[in-house]
Amino acid sequence: MSTDLPESAVPPPTDSSEPSSAPTRRTFIATSTAVGGVVLAGGVIGGTLLGPEEAGAAAVAPSSRVALTVNGTRRTVTVDNRTSLLDLLREQFGLTGSKKGCNAGACGACTVLVDGHRVNACLTLAVRMEGAEVTTIEGLADGDQLHPLQQAFIDEEAFQCGYCTPGQILSGVGCIQEGHTGSPEEIREWMSGNICRCGCYVKIVRAVEQTAGRK
Repeated sequence: MSTDLPESAVPPPTDSSEPSSAPTRRTFIATSTAVGGVVLAGGVIGGTLLGPEEAGAAAVAPSSRVALTVNGTRRTVTVDNRTSLLDLLREQFGLTGSKKGCNAGACGACTVLVDGHRVNACLTLAVRMEGAEVTTIEGLADGDQLHPLQQAFIDEEAFQCGYCTPGQILSGVGCIQEGHTGSPEEIREWMSGNICRCGCYVKIVRAVEQTAGRK
C-alpha cells in the first residue's frame, strides 16, 4: 500500500533560518492573559488604562450633603445621590413605618407628606429634599394623642393586615388638607393611588369622611 500523500495535503516547506512573524498559540494565550490582568488590576475608562487607585476612585458613587426636617427634627446627612427618600427614612433614620411595597410608585404604601403634599417616597430622590419638611406616620400623632384620622381608622376598622395603612393614612391626611373630600366618590378618586390588597376601601373612605367632618 502506498503511503504517499497527495500534493495538496503535503505542508509547504519552511526555512528554519527565518523567524516566523505569526504568533504561536502559546504566545497568543500568554499575551492575552497578561493584558487581561492589567485591565482587571487597573480598570479601563474611555480606552485608557487606569491605576488601581484611580479605578477605585472612579467606582465611588457621587454623594451629597442634605439638610431636612423629619417629623419636626432637623437632620443633616450625606447620601448617595441615587438614594430614595424611602430608603433614607427606613435605612438611615430607622423610620420603618413607611413601607416599601412595589418600589415603583404604583401602590402608595410609601406615601409621606413633603411640605404638606403627598409624595411617593420610593420615587423621590433624597438629594431633592434640601430644606424640606417631611412627615411620616411616626410623626403624625401628638405624643400619645393619635391624629384624628389614625383614630378614625381604628373606629372604622379600616385595615386588616396593616401593611398599606401608614400610606393610606398619610394619603388621607393629604386628601383632607387638599379639600378633596366632597363626596365618597371624590375621596376614592383622589386616593386611588393607594392600593389595599385586603379590600378595605369602603371603611377607608368612611374613616376619611369621619375625619373631614362629613359623617
